[in-house]
Amino acid sequence: MTALRPMRLADLDAVMALEEELFAPDTWTAAMYREELAQTGTRHYLVADDEGAVVGYAGLIAYDDEAHVATIGVAGARQGEGIGAQLLDALLAEADRRSPVVLLEVRADNEHAQELYRRRGFTEIGRRRGYYQPSGTDAVVMRREKP
Repeated sequence: MTALRPMRLADLDAVMALEEELFAPDTWTAAMYREELAQTGTRHYLVADDEGAVVGYAGLIAYDDEAHVATIGVAGARQGEGIGAQLLDALLAEADRRSPVVLLEVRADNEHAQELYRRRGFTEIGRRRGYYQPSGTDAVVMRREKP
């Protein structure tokens, strides 16, 4: 059974392994995650925990006027089980408590994720050319208003 819980510093080794699996060469660093986790007032990071194994993670940056889905990742072997949707729904619930609008960037070549976001009320509002570095992959910018 997969349960969501707050991300802890002790989760970083597992999160970094998933970052490498899912997003190389455009991965975040452990230092970036440590910095994010230290900003408790505006950050909300979760892991999907399956009996002690981190199988997914997600993060939200939330201010009074807008929130940003910072990251979502699910282990390749566990994709298609609804873990990503579970993580996104938890982030959106938190975002709706804090902000009237949620923004995100998603890789232009990740149609599966874009479809999940569309099902949750996001619409494409633009593109950022070469956004993901060092790969140079474009990002689709999406927006969702609080229901």
